[in-house]
Amino acid sequence: MIKELMIANPKVSIIILGFLVTLVMTIITKKFTDQNRMRELKKIQKACQIKLKDAKGDIKKQSEIQKEMMACSMELMKHSFKPMLYTMVPILLLIMWVRNVYAEVLSGWIWWYIGAAMISSIVLRKVLKVV
Repeated sequence: MIKELMIANPKVSIIILGFLVTLVMTIITKKFTDQNRMRELKKIQKACQIKLKDAKGDIKKQSEIQKEMMACSMELMKHSFKPMLYTMVPILLLIMWVRNVYAEVLSGWIWWYIGAAMISSIVLRKVLKVV
């Protein structure tokens, strides 16, 4: 039944699917990451970028600031990998299934999915206040 609906309205269904998958991924990201710490790390990175611009001539100071930025980046990456571990296998299985559904009906389905997911991600991250 679902497959028939998807084939009958391929573009609409892929946009809805992209939105739903992005919604689930955004909620998982919000639940499994420390949002306050992520915001704090982003602020530190912005401050470091400003310090880096101000310290243009001082190579020693620049290297210290870059070390601090690298530490923040590594911690941010560590936090972002946790939700990815929970979502990667289900998303890959879903994409394989969707590819089979749209193989003959909508040849550029992946671009519709990527576009819908990107727009949905921007909107949902703002609405749900996810870093």
